Amino acid sequence: MTVNSIQGKNVLIGGGAKNLGGLVARDLAAQGARAVTVHYNSDATRADAEKTLADITGAGVEGYLVQADLTTADAVRTLFARAGEAMGSIDIAINTTGMVTKKPIPEITEADFDRIFAINAKAAFFFIQQAGESLTERGKLVTLVTSLLSAYTGLYSIYAGSKAPVEHFTRAAAKEFGSRGISVNAIAPGPMETPFFYGQETAESAEYNQHAADLSAFTRTGLTDPVDIVPLVRFLVGEGWWITGQTILANGGYTTR
Repeated sequence: MTVNSIQGKNVLIGGGAKNLGGLVARDLAAQGARAVTVHYNSDATRADAEKTLADITGAGVEGYLVQADLTTADAVRTLFARAGEAMGSIDIAINTTGMVTKKPIPEITEADFDRIFAINAKAAFFFIQQAGESLTERGKLVTLVTSLLSAYTGLYSIYAGSKAPVEHFTRAAAKEFGSRGISVNAIAPGPMETPFFYGQETAESAEYNQHAADLSAFTRTGLTDPVDIVPLVRFLVGEGWWITGQTILANGGYTTR
């Protein structure tokens, strides 16, 4: 096992029950992780989390579940404590949690604002903070954001706005944690082919993203397949450790800077 290999490492995945988080959990287990702790938010995703756990343990890897609403610092601290206790240490931390709100600015309520910033910005910050305190030497930290950070569009003001601070958290953490060899990055997929996307879209806007080939450099679709993000996560938490402090747009050319 090399120092930057996934083999033998202990992994914590925030939002690891399903969609991209579930795919990453299964992939890192298949890559030889020693143990994977899957976080899920509530009873609504427990069945998905249990299925992901079964796949992890079926691959011969230790697996654990932790339920938590990560919108408080105490909950994030407890998540890392429980994961560390279960696995013995945490080498890799990946946060895929997030929430989308798509509304015109005049329709956004204070409750909308507070909820989405709690999930996308506050939870992300304290996840990064706890990773800095908990990760082993030369650990790896990845947060999922959105390619809308580089888009010029309406209706996603507080979604993209609540993800934007994570870029700054990532850069600062990369500097602060770098003396311990910890790499810190953010991955910004384009709109992904998951229920997470369709829950906010009308039939018309979903069809536009699905079929407007000019939105992407490729002709397959305007949407990102979560399967195409998994190898990037794998690389950043393995041999790609020299990349740090970056927000990587992974969207097939959907947007750029």
